Amino acid sequence: MSREHPMSHNPTLIEEAPSREDPPTPPRSRRRWRRNLIAAVVIITALVGASTAANLLIEQAERAAVVPYGEKIQIDGGKINVYRAGSGDETIVLLSGLGSAAPAIEFAPLIRELEDRYSVIVVEGFGYGHSDQTDRPRTVENITTELHDTLAQLDLAGPYVLAGHSIAGYYTLYYANQYPDEVSAVIGIDATVPTADAAEAGAGEVSSGINFEKLLQTTGLVRWVTAIAPALSDLDPALYTPTQREQFRGLVNWNYGNNTVADETNRMGQNGHTIYEMRYPRDLPVLNFLASDKMTWNDELHQRNIDLLQNVPHQRIVVLDGDHYLHFTHSGAMAEAITDFLDETR
Repeated sequence: MSREHPMSHNPTLIEEAPSREDPPTPPRSRRRWRRNLIAAVVIITALVGASTAANLLIEQAERAAVVPYGEKIQIDGGKINVYRAGSGDETIVLLSGLGSAAPAIEFAPLIRELEDRYSVIVVEGFGYGHSDQTDRPRTVENITTELHDTLAQLDLAGPYVLAGHSIAGYYTLYYANQYPDEVSAVIGIDATVPTADAAEAGAGEVSSGINFEKLLQTTGLVRWVTAIAPALSDLDPALYTPTQREQFRGLVNWNYGNNTVADETNRMGQNGHTIYEMRYPRDLPVLNFLASDKMTWNDELHQRNIDLLQNVPHQRIVVLDGDHYLHFTHSGAMAEAITDFLDETR
């Protein structure tokens, strides 16, 4: 009689070899989503590459065709573009605000009002208008030194009036303290004055990061956006000639977000910290135009301007209705106020 193994009827003790199954196949919808994503990335990359190449070619053709206004002055670091108008005995030097694409063009309405009586000079710093870009740090010290070196080559009778819009208020203040014998008066066009918070923040490291604006310019996105919405890069046809408007549009496409201006932007806190304790020399006349719109959201602005001029006997603050770009809309009133003020200094 055969004898069965005692464990043969106990299935729980029988080990079966593990099955070797293939890994589960992703659902068809997931595979399709991945293919679509890859295709989208490839298409976007190709479009960006094509746009970048097209933008470069168009810019090269535009630069070759345009006749730059002004004259190039060679200084340490590159060439600075300078525009001159008028032939008066007294010289007014106009300095633009941060990121101005074409300072000499933007100042055109104010220049027309001043050029019959004054010699008017627009100095386009590195990164602005038709000037070169530079790798020199955009410190207030470097910017004012470059301005001084440029003016020194223009054979000006001097001293001259410095008129600065927006961030140029930093540079007129520093310049007047560094070269007091060369400045006869200062005019602020809604000029920037550093606040205590900004000055304290500027004591730390210089802010930096990816220059996304430069990426938008390099890839041609700025050009395509302004082509679709031309009002974004156009000037008032009542104030500017067709040639000025055309050049301005080109300079917006060329200069937008360039690394020179980006570095200046990143150093606003540092530069504000440098000049925060400075005041204008006591014997220097100062006229400041302030925009009413800006004062509605910055209660400190008016008081900071008053504090900045408290040691200056011959000073005046004029508030004009409008936004930050007062020289676009109030050039006639500004020219009249400038003339009256400068006449009083004689």
